[in-house]
Amino acid sequence: MWAVFALMSAIFAALTSILAKVGMENINSNLATAIRTVVVLVMAWGMVFLTGAQEGIAAISRRTYMFLILSGIATGLSWLCYFRALQMGPASKVIPIDKSSVVFGMILAFIFLNETLTLKTAIGGSLIAIGTFVLIF
Repeated sequence: MWAVFALMSAIFAALTSILAKVGMENINSNLATAIRTVVVLVMAWGMVFLTGAQEGIAAISRRTYMFLILSGIATGLSWLCYFRALQMGPASKVIPIDKSSVVFGMILAFIFLNETLTLKTAIGGSLIAIGTFVLIF
């Protein structure tokens, strides 16, 4: 089931890029990011209350809060940079560069999460990196 959600995530991420590029035609990219973020915030909290997950708030540890806050900062910075790049450049080049985050994520997972580097992941990551370079040059 996780693969279905991952595929849906990829489809929605692709839609996000195209819709954002069209939606930012006449406004500042930071304003566009803020508007988008409000929508995401409402949707996320809506799902929390719809599923009853708000009951777990009291059990969240300080460590978890710290890492979720750091993740939120990284997400915000990523979105601000992404929207600015998308506004300035062609979507067909910005999107592949943004998706190279897969390779960076894999490298960070090997370093910080002690995940195993297999031949399969090394080849896959290398192909993604090569594909990114081919698409942008």
